[in-house]
Amino acid sequence: MIHARYLLETPLDPESVAAMMAGEQSAGTFVRVPGETDELRERHGARVQRLTVLGESDCPTLASAYLERKGVTGPWRRAEVEIAYPEDNVGVNLPTLAAVVAGNLFDLGEVTALKLLDVTLRPEYRARYPLPAMGIEGTRRCLDVHERPLFGTIIKPNIGMSPADIARLVQSLCEAGVDFIKDDEIVGNPACAPVKERVDAVMKVVRDHRERTGKEVMVAFNITDELDAMRRHADHVLAQGGNCVMASLNWCGLSAIQALRQHTPLCLHGHRNGSGAFGRHPAHGIAFPAWQTLYRLAGADHLHVHGMGGKFADATDEVALAARRCLTPLGSEEDRVLPVFSSGQWAGTLPSTHERIGGSKDFLFLAGGGILAHPEGPRAGVESLRAAWEAVTVGEDLRQHAKRSPALARALDSFGSR
Repeated sequence: MIHARYLLETPLDPESVAAMMAGEQSAGTFVRVPGETDELRERHGARVQRLTVLGESDCPTLASAYLERKGVTGPWRRAEVEIAYPEDNVGVNLPTLAAVVAGNLFDLGEVTALKLLDVTLRPEYRARYPLPAMGIEGTRRCLDVHERPLFGTIIKPNIGMSPADIARLVQSLCEAGVDFIKDDEIVGNPACAPVKERVDAVMKVVRDHRERTGKEVMVAFNITDELDAMRRHADHVLAQGGNCVMASLNWCGLSAIQALRQHTPLCLHGHRNGSGAFGRHPAHGIAFPAWQTLYRLAGADHLHVHGMGGKFADATDEVALAARRCLTPLGSEEDRVLPVFSSGQWAGTLPSTHERIGGSKDFLFLAGGGILAHPEGPRAGVESLRAAWEAVTVGEDLRQHAKRSPALARALDSFGSR
């Protein structure tokens, strides 16, 4: 069975609404129809596994014209509901899996708020979908970095530079010692820097750096587009010696990401831009734990989780939970994905990041301004991150450690009040 957990709000009896949800998303509808035999319902019907009433409020989260027509008023009860769906209703069909566990549930008239909190799978069912092409260990092998987090940055300014400008910036970042560089999410195939020209210019720099120093730098080229174009772009990145492409998961969709994964061996860097529209409200939408399950089944190797104390609205606990879920296997095989911290990250946020995810070093730490805007330049920005990690490993306060690291000291002075 596929188990989905929800937060439900309704002025009606929660148990009745939960049963209706299970029927709506499996073998039933609002009335029993011919052919809906007991045998069919037993074989294909979803089941409410658990329901816990959490409390009630005097006003609804969202309006419902259905309830207004019926003259239904509060109180509005909230409950946590777990529903189990038969795997045979889905098969190996990722968009249908999403339709089953979410589908029309958000639009039901009986519901004034609904949040899909989590989706859990049997290991045997998870095994029917592909594993990550690289995941954590493959990314580490590619970069030959094993005993610390991976440090990276974002091309900034995020739009407007020519391929030659971008290549010069990438060269400076390679020389500064970054492990990873990514395009911004709004840079797909713009007139100022088309994908092919951008890849050609940047990969020449990356190949030259590789040959000269032996150091591999992973560049995530944003190839977000319609599927055929993404396949062509991925092929070109591979032909030029690249190892990673990036896609905006929410806007490409599950099917396109799944097809891209099947097409290319490249590392797939999954950007979550737009996720706030799905999950930011605490009582409605799709929470990150459920969302990440779906896109991990689609084949992402890296997933953005936002950042500790960053510029986005996520609470620290939400960011930490997102990262821990990426580091938790979905099945019995190694299928963890690399959590990517970004948005306002710098040396000062590194210790809390490490602490809040349980002391793991398996994460990609993207510092845009934290590297590019360091007062002494990108090399010092990278040095400040490495010094902060050294402080973490020996259990030393950053200010104390900064006495031996000018780059970290300047970072703390420049960014510490942000």
